Amino acid sequence: MPNRTTETATRGDLRSRAASRLSAGPQAHRSATQALGVLHDMASSPSTAANALAVLHELQVHQVELQLQAEELRGSHAELEMALRRQTELYESAPVGNFTVDLGGVMRELNATAATLLGCERDQLLGQPLFAFLAPSSARELRGVLMRVSEGQRGSAFALQLTRHAGDSRTVYANVSADPAGGAFLLALMDSGDAGQARD
Repeated sequence: MPNRTTETATRGDLRSRAASRLSAGPQAHRSATQALGVLHDMASSPSTAANALAVLHELQVHQVELQLQAEELRGSHAELEMALRRQTELYESAPVGNFTVDLGGVMRELNATAATLLGCERDQLLGQPLFAFLAPSSARELRGVLMRVSEGQRGSAFALQLTRHAGDSRTVYANVSADPAGGAFLLALMDSGDAGQARD
């Protein structure tokens, strides 16, 4: 019966040989069937049978661990998908116009309410500057707010004059915050219901 020192040395040798085979590339480790064949050969030899059983047990434990991890990942993925659907539904159905804009006011994202406020189809608005839909004084004010928020200041509610086709305008209340994803700003516009003539 092998002593503890011999057993440890043999296991270390087996690991070294396995590592060498793996590091030799895919030609040396072509399939699980071949790996099982090597393990079977080890189990057939009295000098390496105990170590083969230990390696087999390790592999079985590792396989169960991988299965458990896969189950957890599937559960997490399903939860994330559900959370994303909920957030998307909240964003789309919000009674407030939600925009994601860059420092130049270019619209990267907007919800249905935002498109309605601007009086255009959403696809036509993406990539367009929001400033073009504001009275000049309001465009200057929004530029200033975006700059201050980009420098770390907190945004606060303020009024803007929104202009649309045919020269009509309306007052909207705005709030700006930095996009947690970075590089952009989250802008919310709420219609005050005050419609009038466009003014500078």
